[in-house]
Amino acid sequence: MSAFDEIREELQKKADLQARLNLLPYEGTPEIKEVSGQKYLYTRKRVGSRVTSTYVGKYSEELHQLLLRNTAEARSIRKDLRKADKKLAALGYEEGELSPRVIQNIDFARANMKSNIYDQAILEGVATSFPQTEEIIENGKVTGMTAMDVQKILNLKHAWEFVLDPDIMQADSNYYVLCHIAKLVNEGFFSEGGRIRGVPVTIGGTSYVPPIPVESIVRERIDDILASDQSTIDKAVSLCLYSMKTQIFIDGNKRAAVIYANHYLISHGEGFLVIPEGHVPEFKKLLIAFYEGDNDFIIRAFLKDKCWRNF
Repeated sequence: MSAFDEIREELQKKADLQARLNLLPYEGTPEIKEVSGQKYLYTRKRVGSRVTSTYVGKYSEELHQLLLRNTAEARSIRKDLRKADKKLAALGYEEGELSPRVIQNIDFARANMKSNIYDQAILEGVATSFPQTEEIIENGKVTGMTAMDVQKILNLKHAWEFVLDPDIMQADSNYYVLCHIAKLVNEGFFSEGGRIRGVPVTIGGTSYVPPIPVESIVRERIDDILASDQSTIDKAVSLCLYSMKTQIFIDGNKRAAVIYANHYLISHGEGFLVIPEGHVPEFKKLLIAFYEGDNDFIIRAFLKDKCWRNF
């Protein structure tokens, strides 16, 4: 493996670890306080020179054990992050600086992440409401939804956290980034969800049957799009539509394609792309027409006019 490949692998590992850390519901060391004979659980952490305590809930052994596991996992993840930093330093990697515009774009995407994840869940037919989606993103669980739908929403959060990591934002929007996004989107459903598919698939609602993809051709096509003289938004749309129509992975292609396009768009400070809930029925019709024909003009115009948000 070349030094470049090792650096890319370590950066992806680091972003994955950071996303896992961000997903943990509680931050800090468990602390039990007793008031008027009642026990309460808090988490304690140091912020600068101050130690702060955050209320969690009434004491129960189950909640206490959850906090202890949470703390142990956070400690383990931070240890692995330090290892990744040391390995990157040994490989000669120096962290670059993002432009103010890209940093602003990351903040813009983060501020809208819950809404974007909700819209993507609706596109996938997940039976959720915005409050339910918000509850899953914040606490990792919700009542009244299937475990499969909850997992899909958590996976979307994990994938968005990955692409919005500053280190990953400096990486090229290449085939390997797309594969890692697909792996995160398919987590818990397929053991190799980020590998190029080797079996036939069909798409509901259309007679179009995508050929089995060839990795060298997929990589070449993605590189051609990135090297083209299209505008930034047109490249992002091209990456998205190509990934969807090719059906590169066994599942999760629309989810992975949208987030992948956003990695490219955000890394160039050009906003983000998401199909809003109200436009999902129209998009699905246009997508079927795109699958069954060669003309992508109408769906490209739709994505730029209805789904692109800039600032």
